[in-house]
Amino acid sequence: MLEHSGQLQLSEQVQGLPLQMSRASIDRCLTRAWDRHPRGLSTTQPGTLLKRNIPVRSYTPWDEEKPGFLEINLVAHCGDTTEGQYVSTLTCTGLSTGWTECFPVFPRTKQTVIEAIHRLRATLPFPLLGLDSDNGTEFINELLFRYCKIYKITFARSRPYKKNDQAHVEQKNWSIVRRL
Repeated sequence: MLEHSGQLQLSEQVQGLPLQMSRASIDRCLTRAWDRHPRGLSTTQPGTLLKRNIPVRSYTPWDEEKPGFLEINLVAHCGDTTEGQYVSTLTCTGLSTGWTECFPVFPRTKQTVIEAIHRLRATLPFPLLGLDSDNGTEFINELLFRYCKIYKITFARSRPYKKNDQAHVEQKNWSIVRRL
């Protein structure tokens, strides 16, 4: 593209060099550039404490046609860095209805997430029957695990590193939370 616009001029010998490189060599050469320009920020830290007790949703009894089964996720409003304190939004989306509720969470702790879920239960027009979260420690913890047991809420988690496991809520993260 730079050649076509006249901003860069390379000899034929130099033009052919990248075509002779293997993919692994190209990746090694570009590693420093990728490190300087990260693809995005993630504030989710994996929670390992209760993973054996909280099943992956694909193996749990979910009635996705019935209102009350929700995917939940946190969106960080941190700008270009995750350092310091910032507000996050707990996004909750119903699988069968698409009903979406958003709650501010500050600071981002398991206690404030529980408080937001408690407020969610009071605002839903149907009973909360199930929660499906990612694997972050703000969700995968003893406090939320016990809360769900007490209120008879089915608690499940997505597969680690599979963004499409929470497609309903991820879509709302963009169309509702980040756009506004």
